[in-house]
Amino acid sequence: MSSSRNTLHPRDEIMRTMDRIYRYRMTTTSGGNLSIRDVSGDIWISPARVDKGNLTRGDIVCVREEGTIDGLHPPSSEFPFHQAIYDARPDIRAIVHAHPVALVAFSICRQLPNTRLFHQAYAVCGKIGFAAYACPGSQALGRSIAETFSQGCDSVILENHGVVVGGSDLPRAFERFEAFEFAGKTLIKAHRLGEVSFLDDAQLRQAAERSVDFTSFVPDEATAQERELRKQLCDFVRRGCRQRLLISTEGSFSARLNETSFLITPTQKDRELLQADDFVLVDGNEREQGKLASRAARAHQAIYDRHPHVQAIVFAHPVNATAFSVTDVPLDVRTIPESYVFLRDVRRVPYGVPYRDDGSIADYVSPANPAAVLQNDGVLVTGASVLDTFDRLEVLESTAEALINARAIGEVSVMPDSVIDELHTTFRLN
Repeated sequence: MSSSRNTLHPRDEIMRTMDRIYRYRMTTTSGGNLSIRDVSGDIWISPARVDKGNLTRGDIVCVREEGTIDGLHPPSSEFPFHQAIYDARPDIRAIVHAHPVALVAFSICRQLPNTRLFHQAYAVCGKIGFAAYACPGSQALGRSIAETFSQGCDSVILENHGVVVGGSDLPRAFERFEAFEFAGKTLIKAHRLGEVSFLDDAQLRQAAERSVDFTSFVPDEATAQERELRKQLCDFVRRGCRQRLLISTEGSFSARLNETSFLITPTQKDRELLQADDFVLVDGNEREQGKLASRAARAHQAIYDRHPHVQAIVFAHPVNATAFSVTDVPLDVRTIPESYVFLRDVRRVPYGVPYRDDGSIADYVSPANPAAVLQNDGVLVTGASVLDTFDRLEVLESTAEALINARAIGEVSVMPDSVIDELHTTFRLN
């Protein structure tokens, strides 16, 4: 997502990305392969029959442009379709192939996930396609996949197999792969709830065309308070990515510094790889020089301006809670005492409200409503600290998952008003 010059060796890029895919449980020990075509035309690719959970840089194989192989292992058996894609699409410089469970589900149902669930998924995944089955590792599979890519597709479901995505480099291909799987997972969860709503062209444009207009300033030396908040945001954003509450291209997290200023995630940077210095200081109508604040910064600012009790805010897309956002089913958190005490009544925000310049997003949160579901756009959670906000986000996602799972068992029974009244009295809720 960054436009800076890439100096990371292809071996290290593949090793790091495969580790991340495996850690996120989007591939298995033996499944999946990654490749990079470098500027000389050589193709670097993960090896055949090597543990994906323990890959080292020395395991990565280089297939030279003239066909010779440099490496300790043979290249992945799927090398033929990687080569076929590169031949068909000179703009593609990296490929991710794996068998993540949600997209495999679509592949064995011979369906494509509709990425119009969210504006970001639609934008990141690009044109999607479906490639007919052929034997893994065969030239026929390479022809089938390359033909689909040659039609302008960037994310391709393989019939009874898995998924292949391409990108201008490996970080872009990974983001595309992750967003595609996220859309697939959310669709599967949402279908368990009810009818799914999708965004039309006007709604997609509304999100794509929003902008954040800040002038820049050079801040004074960071105080100890600012440095502490930067570290907390960095730690919790990384934890959120690893717990799948956030993904690399989605979500914004902020923390209030004082009455007029706050720190927030930057735009167009991989969330899990953020460092403390990457967070952007916003003060009034100014943002820290040399950095671009999240496009949700004005929505965060409106909430801080209206609600002095709010000290941290997260806009996120955890799969189960987001499944509620793409249906009309209310997310009723009167399930167990912890859920209600932490979250109270979760409101629903109409699509597009966070993109407005009128600050109306602040109408949907309060001490009695610290969290909200954003139609086709995930969730919003507020809190008294970074930790408190993250804790609420975790509880919200756990509650949503329990509600979806409960539907497979029987009728959901929420706590009655008498129990809610008792909780209000016991925990002194407003």
